[in-house]
Amino acid sequence: MPDTKTPTELTSQYTAQVVADLERNAKEQERISGEMEALQEQLDALRHDHTVLTNLRQALGDAAAPVETGPEPAATTSVPRQKSAGKSAEGKRARTKKADSAKATARTSAAKKPVAEAVSTQPTLIELIRRYLTEQREPRSAAEVSTALVQIHPERRIQTNVVRTTLENLVAKSHAHRAKQGTSVFYTAVDADEPSPAAEQPVKAETKVKAEAKKDSD
Repeated sequence: MPDTKTPTELTSQYTAQVVADLERNAKEQERISGEMEALQEQLDALRHDHTVLTNLRQALGDAAAPVETGPEPAATTSVPRQKSAGKSAEGKRARTKKADSAKATARTSAAKKPVAEAVSTQPTLIELIRRYLTEQREPRSAAEVSTALVQIHPERRIQTNVVRTTLENLVAKSHAHRAKQGTSVFYTAVDADEPSPAAEQPVKAETKVKAEAKKDSD
């Protein structure tokens, strides 16, 4: 006889499938939302830097473009002396203006350099998380990492879901370990002295070759 299922069994099966699909959908939404917020944080930082640099440029004033001057025409006997003197004065003024423009450009570049260096030296969220995990001796959850970073860097807007997404990215790149204890997930930093599988393979191969060579000599 063919295997038949009662309406109650079919309903239970469909219900379980729907619940699993809903849970998977919610996790995917949380992951994408975390990535979007991380990108939004980077965009806000770039906009802030752009505003600072724009205000600095307005305060210093835009440097005038250098004036290119050609070679001075040679004086001829047919041109009166007054015109030659006038052209010499114009060339002198042009050279003076060019020198002033070059000085203004140099001052603007020197003023912008410290601002650019300050922006570039600001650590990223990934660097802050890796540094914090390295300093800890025990595993930490995403909430613990987020709370600690907020206390250390109150000027930055750090959110737990963004930290969790960043931690998962570090785990995917083998820059952090992930351990689950019950319903909680904890993270630890990868030991810098810990050899990777790729590094262990040549050592094992070299050891094997030396063993075989010693066996042949015996």
